[in-house]
Amino acid sequence: MAREKTSTQQRKRPGGPAGQVKRRNCFFCKDKIDEIDYKNVSQLRRYISEKGKIRSRRITGACRRHQVQVATAVKRAREMALLPYVAEGVEERSGGGGGRRRDRDDR
Repeated sequence: MAREKTSTQQRKRPGGPAGQVKRRNCFFCKDKIDEIDYKNVSQLRRYISEKGKIRSRRITGACRRHQVQVATAVKRAREMALLPYVAEGVEERSGGGGGRRRDRDDR
């Protein structure tokens, strides 16, 4: 048997009272941009993190259609060497092991 919720037992939602969530509108939909150009590097940099990763829709606020176009444009710009695959100054880290790798000379 399902329990009915009373007004004092309502479910709490993130985002403040009455479930008001800040709604982000797609930048490209606002400006009525149909296709995203991979050569427009300054615009694409907004959708890339400091490490060089493509930011998600949740972060950018782009709609699904335009987010797919952004990802394709970033990948094309990387291939044409307009955007880096990895940001400069980011050091590579070894995956595991937790320690220094020893060679035969170190023993």
